[in-house]
Amino acid sequence: MNKELLEKKLKEIDQIIKSKYAEETQIGVLAGLGGISLFQFYYSKYLDIDDHADIGVEMLTSCIDKINEGYSYPTFCTGIAGAGWVLDHLEQEEFMDADNDDLLPELDQYIHTFMVTDMKNGNYDFLHGAIGYAFYFLNRYRNTKSDELKDKYKNFLNEFMDLLDELSEKEGDDMLKWESELSIETKERGYNLSLSHGMSSIVGILTKLHVYDDFKAKSEPMLKGAINYIKSHKTEEENPFSVYPSWVTGKEEDKNGQSRLAWCYGDLGVAMRFWYASKTLNDKELGETALEVLKHSAARTAQEDSMVRDAGLCHGSYGNAQMFLRMYKETGDQVFKDAFEFWIQDGIDRGVHEDGYAGYKQWKGVDKSWEAETSLLEGIAGIGLSILDYLADYDTNWDECLMIS
Repeated sequence: MNKELLEKKLKEIDQIIKSKYAEETQIGVLAGLGGISLFQFYYSKYLDIDDHADIGVEMLTSCIDKINEGYSYPTFCTGIAGAGWVLDHLEQEEFMDADNDDLLPELDQYIHTFMVTDMKNGNYDFLHGAIGYAFYFLNRYRNTKSDELKDKYKNFLNEFMDLLDELSEKEGDDMLKWESELSIETKERGYNLSLSHGMSSIVGILTKLHVYDDFKAKSEPMLKGAINYIKSHKTEEENPFSVYPSWVTGKEEDKNGQSRLAWCYGDLGVAMRFWYASKTLNDKELGETALEVLKHSAARTAQEDSMVRDAGLCHGSYGNAQMFLRMYKETGDQVFKDAFEFWIQDGIDRGVHEDGYAGYKQWKGVDKSWEAETSLLEGIAGIGLSILDYLADYDTNWDECLMIS
């Protein structure tokens, strides 16, 4: 892969972000200044030059200013919980010496209120609902240096699990499922299996909680129940397009519903969360299921098989590259190395929009239009981070914000 070409792409991304970031109105990690700042910090580390991190600090200062001026949007994707996660992550990875135990607890009550309200309303969504808030509190639990705060976060997380348990529905002897709204337009409800908005993110948060003795006993039955439910919807077909549907509604046409190859919906997100769950549960069979699905996904390189239209992390080339790179680091399997190299190249090939940012635009499937984006999830900040991971000779953990590490 052409290192010079990729480094040139990084330089372009950096310049565009610097010229555009002041226009960003949101502060979250997946969509907002928080996430865009991560590119600046990681680019600074890669080049071993402080200037880019200084811009990152400016972005974070702007996030804090916005909150002080009354910015109130709480979610992980776009809002306060996401910005808080970024501050914690940067301290954890030793990018900055922030006193988060001083700064962040002021936001706790606000975020906690939304977590509880969303859970009671059945909105467990990772990006825009309760799991995002719990994910933030788990990071605080992990990173705080204060016993008193650790205790507070432990209570918040136990409360989250109690509410998640109340929201669950039993199916058969050993399965649990969670209903949610599948479409804002039609208000149709069903059982979403995806990582972005569905039950794979339940598997994700419970796996991360299960690692800690404080949460093991409470998380394990729900974790196993969720996995069993998703596994029960594996396709019976001999040579399937995708192994799992995006969601389950009880309608016949959804039974073997085809899901695209992407982070947001489909087999990759499901199987990656199975992989990490298999490690904390010591479940060899689940690990084998995960690898089987991931290898099936690695073979989906033709346009009509992958349904990939753009380059971003959410549902494009670099998102696929990032997940296969992560699985290569996990397993050392050549299949995943070949897959991430294919998708990095595919990402380079998609940077052809003359009016895009560094050649990139995001495909807005709903209204069939293309838009230039700066964000981590759908724009060039995420593309840049993925390129940096490919080039760097050290491990990074920024992609935990996507629940893929």
